[in-house]
Amino acid sequence: MKSHTIELPRPQVAADQLGFFRFGDIAGRVLLTNDAGEWHFLGREDFAALVAGTLPAEHPERPTLLAKGFLRSELDLDALSERIRRKKSFLGNGPHLHVVITTLRCNQDCRYCHASRTDMDQVQTDMSLETAKKVVDLAMQSTSNYVAFEYQGGEPTVNMDVIKFCVEYSREKNRYEGKTLDHSVVTNFTYMTEEHAEWLLANDVLVCTSLDGPEELHNYNRTWRSGSDAYGSVREWMAYFNRRWIELGRDPHLWHVDALTTLTRRSLEQWKDIVDLYVGLGIRSVHLRPLNPFGFASKTWDQIGYSTDEYLAMYEEALDYIIDLNKAGTTIIEGTAAVLLKKMLTPDDPNYVDIRSPVGSGTGQVAYNYDGTILPSDEGRMIHAMGDPMFVLGQVGSTSYSEIVGHPTVKSMAVASLLDSLPGCSSCWNAPYCGVRPLHNYRQTGDLFAQRPNTPKCAEHMTIARLLFERLAEDTTGEVEAIFRRWTVQRPRVRDED
Repeated sequence: MKSHTIELPRPQVAADQLGFFRFGDIAGRVLLTNDAGEWHFLGREDFAALVAGTLPAEHPERPTLLAKGFLRSELDLDALSERIRRKKSFLGNGPHLHVVITTLRCNQDCRYCHASRTDMDQVQTDMSLETAKKVVDLAMQSTSNYVAFEYQGGEPTVNMDVIKFCVEYSREKNRYEGKTLDHSVVTNFTYMTEEHAEWLLANDVLVCTSLDGPEELHNYNRTWRSGSDAYGSVREWMAYFNRRWIELGRDPHLWHVDALTTLTRRSLEQWKDIVDLYVGLGIRSVHLRPLNPFGFASKTWDQIGYSTDEYLAMYEEALDYIIDLNKAGTTIIEGTAAVLLKKMLTPDDPNYVDIRSPVGSGTGQVAYNYDGTILPSDEGRMIHAMGDPMFVLGQVGSTSYSEIVGHPTVKSMAVASLLDSLPGCSSCWNAPYCGVRPLHNYRQTGDLFAQRPNTPKCAEHMTIARLLFERLAEDTTGEVEAIFRRWTVQRPRVRDED
């Protein structure tokens, strides 16, 4: 039988002349990226000549293409492999972030609460000192040389005794382990006292809070059960800590209260007010975080939720406004952009556990519920609190460190988030800078893998990366790139014992 197949002409590809790269269309130009995180823009005609092997030897782009590993001729394979190894160095570290849920008790009724909070009289949801000791013993077994304990709740300071114990006990153990330790508390500041504050200051515990915007918006999002002014409490204690760190001789650019904002539908309408508030308070970073489909937020989504497209339309406006503020001399960073820019503009990966390949759930972070239940992340804890035990990895005191990192669920999440092997991701130009969230996929579709191009996180990461590259492509003076490079600079906090 005569074939009816129509053979179409294929472009000539000089495969033997090309290094491995991915490519995409950005701002009317072709963006090349590779596994070392290198990237380069070419005009369409130059790209066609590169692929066909007809790019002239004297072409001004050739030296840069060669140096970045896009050409095979004279390629320094050892140097390229070293760059890739450096980018992926987190793979051999082990869990560095250890989230400790000191209590589920909380005195706020946040409209978007992702956690499984309980009333203030539910003391049975406090972590015991016995459980806390087992948590620290297990966390300190991590193969990571850097271990960060992050205390969450509920409102974690309601069980201040556990925070004090974990800080002191881990530091005592560290006399023999020799790790770099960090401790931070994520607090709403509604239960803070001067005694607690002074202990946190004296013990170099980092402090993070939620500041959702101006007073009316913050109090709408984060209602205080007593009817008191939650916004006023946050502002008061932020000022207290920041003043005391200065009095203690600390660099205020490094030692300050970090603030997070979570965006509800009402927040999208007030994004500029949020940014202006952060600028006015001297806060140098605003992380414009979308809602997560967990916990109470899933029940109130019709009132506070929004589409991914609505969020990203807001994000683009806010990003450009923040860039303009920087051009005018005001230093302010957008958090998600800063994470991606560190991947794009530096030789290192920031090891942000939610945006990496594979994801850090169980391999970069571990969460410990108040009762000692071990989970791969705080999102896993939220899913467990909603009645699904899918992400339970074990129990402190009976589950070993090797059983946690080698748990079948942890392995499944690693496979489900390894971009090199995922259809659609392995060939995507954004693969060196992206990361998928199996827990989000599972919550929204019942499938760890899902269909990545149809997931909100894919749309979010792709769009933000595209926006950043578009701004770089259109940057004829180098001013935007200079701003972006400043966003990647992270100086370490120095402590007295250092």
